[in-house]
Amino acid sequence: MAEPVPDINEGVSNAHSASYPQVRITNGHVRANVYLPDARLGFYRGTRFDGSGVISSLHCEGHEYYGPWFTRRDPSVADFIFDGPAIVAGAHSAITGPAEEFVLPQGYKEAKAGETFVKIGVGALLKSDDAPYSCYNHYEIADAGSWAIESSQSSITFTHQLNVNARGYGYAYRKTLSLAADRPELIIEHSLENTGRVVLQTAQYNHNFLTLDHEPVGANLIITFPFQVSGEGLDPEFVEADGKQVSYQKQLVANEVVAFPLSGFGSGANDYDIRIHHRTSRAGLRMLGDRPLIKLAVWSIRSVLSVEPFIEVRVEPSSRMRWSYRYLYGSASGAIFAAN
Repeated sequence: MAEPVPDINEGVSNAHSASYPQVRITNGHVRANVYLPDARLGFYRGTRFDGSGVISSLHCEGHEYYGPWFTRRDPSVADFIFDGPAIVAGAHSAITGPAEEFVLPQGYKEAKAGETFVKIGVGALLKSDDAPYSCYNHYEIADAGSWAIESSQSSITFTHQLNVNARGYGYAYRKTLSLAADRPELIIEHSLENTGRVVLQTAQYNHNFLTLDHEPVGANLIITFPFQVSGEGLDPEFVEADGKQVSYQKQLVANEVVAFPLSGFGSGANDYDIRIHHRTSRAGLRMLGDRPLIKLAVWSIRSVLSVEPFIEVRVEPSSRMRWSYRYLYGSASGAIFAAN
């Protein structure tokens, strides 16, 4: 039986995180705690993000990469707010780690108020009114589908099954987080099978809530891409783009929010290669994907840096799409980080 958990309105801390259902995986280089999806007892109880593969903490070479970027949760908050020194997150944004979202709901426009639509990785949700869909709105879960979870010492696999509904939407979604046998690498593999009668079409992205060593976001952080990067609306007081790099110019404090889109990537998957490093600690993170980028953005506040790569997802009925990401952790000057 799962242990009782703190109330959703209580503060969030590393001590609290141990109370939620989770599994630890390790390969000797990396150790990571992964939350288990559970709408009633789990750490994440929103309907925005895919409920699987949420990492509460990940350690490598003396550095910690993920953890709470907010200090408490409040279901009355839509996204997040600053409340003096506190950062308060709403239920649908209160998540950690490399959290993934399938952006567009399936069948929302066609559904009438009181009917269901589908959010991949979440389930079938009730449409409350005729307002446009918002990932920050509360939608009651009509059918959470079924989750199956298998784990070993160095991997965990989630399978989410949603039966075909009256509108013809259904899927079998599988995600595996595995740690490479011989190096500090996390592999996130996805499979989405369309078991329904209607095309599944959306975009998927990783929010990548990086809270490196729980240090404030600031001038020590550099993001490097394999292409000449261009940013619109960059405020040079906070961030500059130069060649293939984006660098922060000052530490973010108080209520400062730095967010911007990036362009310059091409149509090939080779441009999905993002490297982040901290000048002082030399800690690094490299993210690679095997699908082309369709959008790229950065969002940051004082407690977290999020580089958000988007890919296209389209699956015809009776078909399956597979894609994967590789996350390499360790020294920014190491061979893995520098390799092409």
